[in-house]
Amino acid sequence: MDELIKILRAQFGHASFRPGQREVVEDVLAGRDVLAMLPTGSGKSLCYQLPAYLLPGSVLIVSPLVSLMEDQVEQLRRRGEKRVIAFHSLLDAEEKWQALASLSGFRFIYTSPEMLQSAKFLAALGRAHISLFVVDEAHCISQWGYDFRPDFLKLGAVRRALGFPPCLALTATAPPEVRSDIVRTLGMKNACCHIYSVDRPNIALKVEHCLSTEEKAVRLAKYAQRLEGPGIVYFSSRQWAEEMARRLEQSGAGRVAYYHAGMDGEQRLLVQQQFLYGQLDLVCCTSAFGMGVNKENVRFVLHFHMPAQLEAYVQEIGRAGRDGKPSLAVLFYADGDRAIAQAVAEAELPNLSALREWFQRLPADAERWKAALETSGFTDIQKRLVAYFLEWGQTAAPKCPVVETKEQLYERVAAAMEARRQWKRKKLHEMDGWVHTSSCRRAAMVLPFGEKLADRPDACCDHCGLQPDAYMRATRRLDAAPVRYWREELWQMFFTGRRQNEAAK
Repeated sequence: MDELIKILRAQFGHASFRPGQREVVEDVLAGRDVLAMLPTGSGKSLCYQLPAYLLPGSVLIVSPLVSLMEDQVEQLRRRGEKRVIAFHSLLDAEEKWQALASLSGFRFIYTSPEMLQSAKFLAALGRAHISLFVVDEAHCISQWGYDFRPDFLKLGAVRRALGFPPCLALTATAPPEVRSDIVRTLGMKNACCHIYSVDRPNIALKVEHCLSTEEKAVRLAKYAQRLEGPGIVYFSSRQWAEEMARRLEQSGAGRVAYYHAGMDGEQRLLVQQQFLYGQLDLVCCTSAFGMGVNKENVRFVLHFHMPAQLEAYVQEIGRAGRDGKPSLAVLFYADGDRAIAQAVAEAELPNLSALREWFQRLPADAERWKAALETSGFTDIQKRLVAYFLEWGQTAAPKCPVVETKEQLYERVAAAMEARRQWKRKKLHEMDGWVHTSSCRRAAMVLPFGEKLADRPDACCDHCGLQPDAYMRATRRLDAAPVRYWREELWQMFFTGRRQNEAAK
């Protein structure tokens, strides 16, 4: 038995690697820069977790979400790993101070790109020996990635400040142009690219064309009542997620809750944990739900609204069937859905007239534009995009806009925003084309990722003879006890429990 299999058995309880894992691990251990695109649910985290037990020093993992970091930390601790920490904004001052003082003692250091802008944290990392620089969900780096995060663009400079440790970039959904952006931005040299199909053969694909939104709601309820769960339903609005959660529970769909970014952290964490531990049959959510929710037995993913691009859809349906068993993805479509998707997609871009007005009010001292941006009235994502195009729009390194007039600044940023708007419309057109295709959906889904489908599974898609009844329960789910929503749960945990304790004294 070779050394890698021994560690795989001892640390992770697996007897063999999944496709792609071993090849990535071997290149990482050889000290090479690696870009790995592995399908959702394929065990990407093992590609850096296993090497950490053979490499000296620490592995730094950059992740986009606190929930994703905490999930990985919890999984490692359950396996007995004590030298792991998630360094993020939710730590209090004392916890941060203690972590900075002992950073070199951790085998795994999880953090966000925002925290890496802290000079103290970066200095502490510099004193530790970082043997591997990992970027999880690396498509967030590219402005052409579906979940672009401007702060990720600074990771190349961070890596340079740490002395260019070997780099591993991981993603599940990155078309060729996004992969090129990742390699360039991170400064990867002679990168070894391990690109695997985005196709998940065990997930059957179906689109239900409806005449109206209300018809979509009726059909959704029928699926939710009959499908073998657990499942996830995605919506493009918080209001629809809440409304349909109530309607589905009342219609007999089982234990249902909703999840979106408008809920506070404790609410979201409670729903997430209830779902992970089998206390919920169904979660109605926005795209905020997904990363960090590592549940193997999700049997179906439904979309009440069409996502704005195919990469997002592939990522979201990839929550299903991580155990390899047959699962179903259904997208409900009605006239007007494309306009909704376009409005949601372009909401991150500031109105050009509002942008021009802001530039006109910009102080003469160009270095003060960041302070002016805070009071601009733009949304958080709009502020981040404006800041990105001001700082990073011309070169690969930050550039303070001192040599340009305000009019030149506006013209440059407005042109960049318009290019992004046109790109979003192109991606939406691609998604809409997939919804309306009359050919194999699976083949059409992998094509934008530079793939040609080699084999079709028996349960492929609605154009290839899919039988949805195979995914249905024998009877409707009518007898399940309703789940308590977060307010009731917290009341039960804290108030009722305290009252009982007081009565016992």
